Amino acid sequence: MKNKIFLYLFVFTGLLALFLYMNSSKMVASKETEILDLEAEVKDLKTKMGTLQDSSQTLLLDKMDLQYFSLENNEEALAYLDDFDLDNPVQYISDKLLETNESEGDNPLVPYAGMEGSMKINKIKVLNHRWIIADFSDGKHWGELFIRYELKKNLGIDFTLVDHLFYAKE
Repeated sequence: MKNKIFLYLFVFTGLLALFLYMNSSKMVASKETEILDLEAEVKDLKTKMGTLQDSSQTLLLDKMDLQYFSLENNEEALAYLDDFDLDNPVQYISDKLLETNESEGDNPLVPYAGMEGSMKINKIKVLNHRWIIADFSDGKHWGELFIRYELKKNLGIDFTLVDHLFYAKE
């Protein structure tokens, strides 16, 4: 009887060892597959990261190009405006130009009468200490203005329309 117990115990241990071996080999194969998948994902992410770095570099260069004609990046123009003791000259000038929208009817700087409403200035780009480009619209029709301005010692601003264009609908 003792021999049979040892035989059963030996067979049971053998089956258990076989089960553990098969289970662990499947687990190892599964983990190797996971590792290969993760390595492929890492490689794909590195490729995407390189593409994103190239894209961000391109966007940075484009932004620098767009900021070239900007008061914020023009040291000579900012030095001229230092005498006026303004915290944010671009904001101050933009606000003063937008105040011209407050008049009843069309903006006095816009040389066109509004067809769908009053012509008002919408977007402003302060180029330097003398020039502004602005966009105007009545809600349906639009155009652009080239404005010369002069900042006075009392912080008043004189705006002079230099040129304009109107986008006609066809």
